[in-house]
Amino acid sequence: MEANYISNENFDRVNYTDTVLAKGEYEDCTFTHCVFAQVDLQRVTFVECIFENCDISMANINGTAFREVRFENCKLLGLRFEHCNEFLFSVGFNSCQLNLSSFYNLSLKSTRFENCNLSEVDFAGTDLTGAIFNHCDLQNALFDNTILEKADLRTSFGFTIDPEGNRVKKAKFSLDALPGLLTKYDIIIG
Repeated sequence: MEANYISNENFDRVNYTDTVLAKGEYEDCTFTHCVFAQVDLQRVTFVECIFENCDISMANINGTAFREVRFENCKLLGLRFEHCNEFLFSVGFNSCQLNLSSFYNLSLKSTRFENCNLSEVDFAGTDLTGAIFNHCDLQNALFDNTILEKADLRTSFGFTIDPEGNRVKKAKFSLDALPGLLTKYDIIIG
């Protein structure tokens, strides 16, 4: 079967639960107000694409390639990013809902999360070196054996991170984050 190559296209208000997304490579494409909820995105490659106001919740992204992809105002609930194609994996998120998603054991060096809801996201084993979490809700996010060196969490909130169970050298936190860093000691701050 010959793979499709689609470049510089704009897709607006397409419901892919009704319309089949052609398998292949999409380069420099924009998807706006599209619905991919529970859609099978296996064997699809997105290169330098932008997703704006899309619902990609619970999609099957096993083997899906995201290379320099931006998500803006998207709903990405329950996605298992660790099942994606890891070759040149690079994503950025702005004002997205990523609740219950997983980045288990992935390399997300220098990834930007801006104004995102990351409640109950799994970051166990993830390399977040130099990542930026700007105004993100990290309520009940899992950080276990996570590399957070030089990560910036100064404006984020709701997280609990054990400095002994994660690498936090030179990570940036606000003074308000102290309770989330000292939770395991069951001390009262204030």
